[in-house]
Amino acid sequence: MTLSAPLLLSDSIGHILLLLAVWFGTSAQSEIINLDSGNIDEILGNADVALVNFYADWCRFSQMLHPIFEDASSVVKEEFPDQKHVVFARVDCDQHADIAQRYRISKYPTLKLFRNGMMMKREYRGQRSVSALADFVKQQKNDPVQEILNLSELGTLDRSKRNIIGFFEQKDSDNYRVYEKVSNILRDDCVFLAAFGSVAKPERYSGDNIIYKPLGVNTPDMVYLGSLTNFDLAFAWTQDKCVPLVREITFENGEELTEEGLPFLILFHMKEDTESLEKFQHETARQLISEKGTINFLHADCDKFRHPLLHIHKTPEDCPVIAIDSFRHMYVFPDYKDIDTPGTLKQFVLDLHSGKLHREFHHGPDPTDVAPGQPSEEVASSPPESSFQKLAPSEHRYTILNRERDEL
Repeated sequence: MTLSAPLLLSDSIGHILLLLAVWFGTSAQSEIINLDSGNIDEILGNADVALVNFYADWCRFSQMLHPIFEDASSVVKEEFPDQKHVVFARVDCDQHADIAQRYRISKYPTLKLFRNGMMMKREYRGQRSVSALADFVKQQKNDPVQEILNLSELGTLDRSKRNIIGFFEQKDSDNYRVYEKVSNILRDDCVFLAAFGSVAKPERYSGDNIIYKPLGVNTPDMVYLGSLTNFDLAFAWTQDKCVPLVREITFENGEELTEEGLPFLILFHMKEDTESLEKFQHETARQLISEKGTINFLHADCDKFRHPLLHIHKTPEDCPVIAIDSFRHMYVFPDYKDIDTPGTLKQFVLDLHSGKLHREFHHGPDPTDVAPGQPSEEVASSPPESSFQKLAPSEHRYTILNRERDEL
């Protein structure tokens, strides 16, 4: 049987139309919003959650991510089709260098998470697969606040974590909406709980309130005394409680901490040695609060970080040990026992910033440190190379824009 030309033409047109319908349907469902300086604030500000891909077309890792990012968007939009709930967006950093500079993009691709227009400190660093990206975004829509149904639950809180607890007359209130917004932003740093109505009544003798339960069973609660409807005040207070001055470094957060670009002042201690950690935290707050923003204060498990210890000729048996990693070299604090001698820990950090630690490793003590009448002898040496630099973003996963650091 011979098919007529009109029939063949009809079938061909039908096939083409079907392909176009499928293509347009897929394109619409997996639409990625292109951000520029004219629309970025409005689009991100109106979305509960936004995942933004900062990329460059010439970057091979960016090219590999594009179809995965689009497919993940399609999966998530089946559950959250409204752009007020979830947005997948991208920024061409070559075309919009001002935006890349605004968000301090130093590698491609970078996936940053935003909540109501506010950029979250922790970016997405997980597996680059459709399921992993989709699951990550869906998790961001989970309610971070656990509801307390009976005040007896407060007696079973995990006191190894930082707990923020709100007591409210009702959930549909400005007070709780601010609390919920703060909890969404700091959900990775604290456990957030809330009680309402009759359950909260015994704790609401002076009205709605928020308390902080620090680490440790015997530590007293702290009460928020600011306005419950002032987001900036509530966020600043909660962030101060949830993000400690001295943070723990792990293999999971090492890349993130390294990318902050600040040298590390690290206490290596055995996990069960909480006394040394508390002492280090106290002296850091007492001597080094003015240095916050110039160096990261961290503590590390000696057993887990044996390699950096060996790098500075130490073992877990030598712990507690304090060291600085400048991302070029590592320097050891002479004697942990001197930590509470006024000014010694601060001087150690100041000697890093002035270059004295580096000079003395290469050339021996500074002339000003040599006793009068003694000859100044130059001792050639080389400090151990940085160990934590190896935790930085990998060139096998990102295109790194600039890795230059000062010689310290």
